[in-house]
Amino acid sequence: MTAAELSALLVLATATSFTPGPNTTLSTALAANRGLKGALHFVCAVPVGWGLLFALCAAGLGALVVAQPLLRWAVLIGGVAYLLWLAKRLWGSRSLSSVDETRLNVTFWQGVGLQFLNIKAWMLALSLVAGWVAGRPDAMLRFAQVLPLMLAFAFFSNFTYAWVGSVLRHWLAGPVVNGLPTGARLLAFNRIMAGALVLTALWMVISGAGMAPVKA
Repeated sequence: MTAAELSALLVLATATSFTPGPNTTLSTALAANRGLKGALHFVCAVPVGWGLLFALCAAGLGALVVAQPLLRWAVLIGGVAYLLWLAKRLWGSRSLSSVDETRLNVTFWQGVGLQFLNIKAWMLALSLVAGWVAGRPDAMLRFAQVLPLMLAFAFFSNFTYAWVGSVLRHWLAGPVVNGLPTGARLLAFNRIMAGALVLTALWMVISGAGMAPVKA
């Protein structure tokens, strides 16, 4: 991989990983409600799920999914439905929860599965395959170079957002009235996060509807 190709890859990885999206929003919300430790399973699930998706795209399955309208819409609708369900769970939560008990609970495997329900994640994986891997004589080497870099970006971007959420955690529990936290700040924060998930779902529908297949 040339220096120019690596530079372009780093720019793309930064732009796609650190800008707000369903994963970073959930990482922030989980850490704010459950603490950093309670969000780590999801932070780890994101790179695992996306890595599996990228491997499938490199093997040719991704192009099939995006090229078939029924499959593409199944992925899109499933992802939108899941994001809206999570937004509903977040909307009414006003109390900090323990790691074991919370209205917002996304398991490790749900986090992995969410990557397969994000049509934009499929398109990113296909774009990487098309731009950096497919048709090259050193395709396997390039795959081995791109994969760990993207996994690192996926982990550290979500960890960063989760850390921010954990820092805000106890402040969000206030203000305190009669010695007890009212949860007003947390409720407002959770509703902002819920709104972000709804907007993300809407963006997925709009962008997915006009999506053109990427040839890998």
